[in-house]
Amino acid sequence: MKILTLEQEQVLKRERDFLNDLRVRLVDFGASKESLETMGQSIAQLDDLFLLVMVGEFNAGKSAVINAFLGQKLLKEGVTPTTSQINILRYGEETARKVVAENQEVLLLPVDLLSEVSIVDTPGTNAIVRYHEELTRHFVPRADLVLFITSVDRPFTESERTFMQHIRDWGKKVVIVINKLDILQDEDELRQVEDFVRDNARELLGVAPEIFIVSARLALRAKQGEPDLWEASQFGPLEEYIQETLDKESQIKLKFLNPLGVSDHLVKDINEDAQKQRHVLDDDLALLRNIDQQQEIYQKDKAKEFELRMSEIENIFFEMEQRGDEFFEDRFRLARVFDLIKKEQMQLDFEQEVVADVPQRVDQKVNSLIDWLVESDLRQWKAITDYLSNRKLAHKEKIIGNTIGTDFVYDRDRLLEAIGREADRVVATYDKDFETEKIAMDAQNAVAASLAVEIGAVGLGAIITALATTMAADVTGILTASLVALLGFFIIPASRRKAKKELHETLAELRTKLIATLRKEFEKEITRSVARIEEAIAPYSRFVRAETTRTEEILDALKSARMEIDQLKAEITAW
Repeated sequence: MKILTLEQEQVLKRERDFLNDLRVRLVDFGASKESLETMGQSIAQLDDLFLLVMVGEFNAGKSAVINAFLGQKLLKEGVTPTTSQINILRYGEETARKVVAENQEVLLLPVDLLSEVSIVDTPGTNAIVRYHEELTRHFVPRADLVLFITSVDRPFTESERTFMQHIRDWGKKVVIVINKLDILQDEDELRQVEDFVRDNARELLGVAPEIFIVSARLALRAKQGEPDLWEASQFGPLEEYIQETLDKESQIKLKFLNPLGVSDHLVKDINEDAQKQRHVLDDDLALLRNIDQQQEIYQKDKAKEFELRMSEIENIFFEMEQRGDEFFEDRFRLARVFDLIKKEQMQLDFEQEVVADVPQRVDQKVNSLIDWLVESDLRQWKAITDYLSNRKLAHKEKIIGNTIGTDFVYDRDRLLEAIGREADRVVATYDKDFETEKIAMDAQNAVAASLAVEIGAVGLGAIITALATTMAADVTGILTASLVALLGFFIIPASRRKAKKELHETLAELRTKLIATLRKEFEKEITRSVARIEEAIAPYSRFVRAETTRTEEILDALKSARMEIDQLKAEITAW
C-alpha cells in the first residue's frame, strides 16, 4: 500500500537532495566528523520506522514506562542505574537480542505496537558513569519524538533542565511524562508538580509541551491481571496519544522534520563559529588597516621632516651664495685692483671667506639626516612589534570555539608569530652603525656619480671641498694680468656681474644636483623601509583577506541553507 502522497514524495526527494548536498558542503565548511555522522544518521533515519526515544534521569522510570507500554516486564527496573547501553526495541516474530554497535543492542519482541514504532531506552542522564549520558546525548538527534521522563518526587531537576535544553537545540518534539503518580496522595501536590514542570518547560522550549502524569508501575500491574488499577494509573491518555493521536500523518511529519531539525542545529553551530571567526577577522582587518594608516602617517611625517632637513642643507648653499655676492662686492673695486690679479690669493680668500665651513656643515647635516632615518626606521619596527604583541594578547582572551576550518587558529597564530619574530629580529639585530655607514656610502656614491666627481676621499664634505676648490679657481680666474691696463669703471663692474653670475650658476647647479641626488637616495631608503615592513606583513595580510572572503562565502551559503530548511519545515508543517 502506498503510504506517501505525491506531494509528500516530492518533498521527500527534495529534502533528501538538499540534505545530501548540505552534508557535502558541511565537509567543506570544516564540520566535525561527529557532526557529519550525526547528520548522516538522521538522513538514513528517513527510511526507518518512527523512532520514539525515552530519556530522563536514572530512577525516573524510563524502563518502567516502556514495560507499561509493552504490557510485560521486559526491561530491568531499579533504584540504581540499570540501563548502561542503548536498547532499541523493534518488532520481531520471536524474542531475540542482537548487538548492532558498541553499547547498542536491538531487542526484537512480538508486540504489535512495535510494528509501527521503534522504542529506544537510553541510560540515565545523571548516572554516575558519565559515558552513559554521552550515549544518550548522541542518540537524541536520531529521535523522531522524545518522551522526556521525570518523576513527581524529583520533578524537573537542574540536570533534567540542562538535558532538555540539549534536546531543544536539536529541534525535537518533546512530550513530558511525569511518572510515579502513585506516591502522591494529595491532588493539590499533583497539580503543583504539573504546574511547576509545565512553567519551566514552556520557559525553556518556548512552547507548552504535552504533559502526562502517570504511574507506570500501576499501569503494568493493570495489564498483568489487576485491571482495576488502570484508571488510577492514568496511563490511558498517554497510550492513546502514542497509538492514536500520533497517527501516520503525524509520524510522517515528525519523520520528515527530524533531519531538518538536526541540519538546522548543525548549521546554526557552524554559523555561530563562522560569526566568531568573522569577528576575529574583522579585528585582524582593523589591525591591518591600522598598520596601513601608521605606515601612511609614518611616510608623510618622514617626508615632511625630510623636506625640513633638506631645506637646512639648501640654506647652507644660499648662505654661501650670499657670502659670495658680498665677497665680489668687496673685491671687485678699483681700490683693490691689484688684489684682483693675485689669482692664488683670490682663490685662497674665496675658499676661506665664501666656501668657509660649507663642506663640514653639509656633511654634518647629511649625517644627522642619516641618523634620523635609521632611528625612525627602528622606531617603526618597534611600534609594529608592540602592536602585534598587544594583538596576540587580545586574541588569547577571545574564545573562537570550534572554528570553521581546523587550521584557522594555527595558521593565523603562526603568521602573527612570524611577523612578530621578524620584527623582533630586526629590532634585536639592527646595527645602527652599519645602516648609517651603508646609507652614507650610497649617498656619497650617488652624489659623486651625479656630479661626475672622482671618489678619492670619504664623505660628502670631501666631495664638496673638491668642487668648491675647482669652483673658486674658475670663478676667481676671470681676470688676468693682461687686463690690468684696461681696468676701469666699466670693466670692473662687468667682471663683478660676471663673477656673481657664474657663482650663482655654479652653486645652483651644485645645490640642485646635490639636493636631487640626496632626495632620490633618501626617498629610496624610506620606500625600502616601508617595503620591508609590508613584506613582513604580506603573508598575514593575504591570509586574513582570503579567510575573510571564505568566511563570508560560508555565511552566505549557511544563510541560504537555513532559508531552505525553514521553507521545507513550513511546507511539512502545513500538511
